[in-house]
Amino acid sequence: QVQLVESGGGLVQAGGSLRLSCAASGSIFSINAMGWYRQAPGKQRELVATVTSGGLTNYADSVKGRFTISRDNAKNTVYLQMNNLRPEDTAVYYCSLTYYHLRKYDYWGQGTQVTVSS
Repeated sequence: QVQLVESGGGLVQAGGSLRLSCAASGSIFSINAMGWYRQAPGKQRELVATVTSGGLTNYADSVKGRFTISRDNAKNTVYLQMNNLRPEDTAVYYCSLTYYHLRKYDYWGQGTQVTVSS
């Protein structure tokens, strides 16, 4: 079984920075994608950023230029550096891991709250 453990959320003023971390453990196929999604109250969960084990990244337009996703394959850990935070970035942030091995496997973390005050 795969487990994802997130850390690094919190309360920050607009313009500030936070760094989220997510460590994956368990039986993980080496070729995979890890990423971050977020869900604000009353809204659907949305993509923030993803990174493949090969280093390919993808970002939501709303965070381009402000957020940076990175990973340490040796540690099965993904990071999200969030700079110039805005009140609209307030949400629960979820870590994800996806890989394909005969079928698709999707795993999610428990979520970490990020609150940006104006």
